[in-house]
Amino acid sequence: MAGVVTAGASGHMPHFRRWLKARLHGEMAYLARPDAISRREDLGRTLPGFHSALVVAQSYGDGQPATPPGHPSRAIFARYARGRDYHHVLRDRLEELARRLESLAGRPFRSRAYVDTGPILERELAMRAGLGWFGKNTMLIHPRRGSYFFLGALLTDLPLSPSNPFATDHCGNCRRCLDACPTGALLGRDENGAPVMDATRCISYLTIELKGAIPRELRPAIGNRVFGCDICQEVCPWNEKFAVPATESAYAPRPGLEGASLIDLATRLLAISGKGFQREFRDSPVSRARRNGLLRNVCVALGNWGSAEAAPVLERAARDHSELVREHARWALDRVGTGGAPSPRAPEPDGAATLDESGI
Repeated sequence: MAGVVTAGASGHMPHFRRWLKARLHGEMAYLARPDAISRREDLGRTLPGFHSALVVAQSYGDGQPATPPGHPSRAIFARYARGRDYHHVLRDRLEELARRLESLAGRPFRSRAYVDTGPILERELAMRAGLGWFGKNTMLIHPRRGSYFFLGALLTDLPLSPSNPFATDHCGNCRRCLDACPTGALLGRDENGAPVMDATRCISYLTIELKGAIPRELRPAIGNRVFGCDICQEVCPWNEKFAVPATESAYAPRPGLEGASLIDLATRLLAISGKGFQREFRDSPVSRARRNGLLRNVCVALGNWGSAEAAPVLERAARDHSELVREHARWALDRVGTGGAPSPRAPEPDGAATLDESGI
């Protein structure tokens, strides 16, 4: 999908400023920098002479509306993170698009490609470009595609014809995403109709953006989700009806990642350094969590599993060089100690590779 939006004042900035003032962005201080705010407000500060942006959406869905619950001893990664890093893939496509446009225009033009890497309001641009509406889960939803897609924007100084903006909200009275969020991060719509999220309670924020300790009261709600969360998208009727498989092969899941044994994953992470982690995940969104962050998340998931089988690897984690890891491992050990009878070991999925076999 693609659309065009031309220069104009952002209608979303007042809501964005209120959200920042309420400190619902947590530790994501980069969102509140004055220079970043001014560039979001006026794209001409990012690209002098800005006139038009081509906004594109690329599906990363797997054709299934929801991730199978699986066994609590196995890791769940958000589906967008199971393949190659979308930043690299989509940016390459946008740069190729810029070259083709230059050939069609018959002259050079100024452009900058953004894929979730700069101070622009991608979802608002996409809505103005006709690609969907803001759902109550804050995601952009298309009435025939759902919400499993990445957004990219090519800012240009070309005078392109704008698309018709998407002005209709199709969420209606539906509350599925609000009711399903296990941490209560989704706060509904404000008085102006904008969806509001408390990022400090969102599982994606807690497992990726948060660099310190995960609040103890929120740890049980994370379950076995070790990187990101899809719950609010999985319960959305628009994804249940219209989610489509990705056609980009780069987004195919890496072997052995989804459904990996939590014990095996913890063992692997304990054996590598931070630099080793970055090498192994250098072309994966998972690299953002870094070694200590992902190991912290795995310890929480092991504690939520509550099986005595996890005790040996958690005892190793409780002696890790990182205090962040040690604290979460001690918490998990307390959970294992009071978790009752050990849970049954999960069967190996047919044809699934172990971590060592997959090289992750």
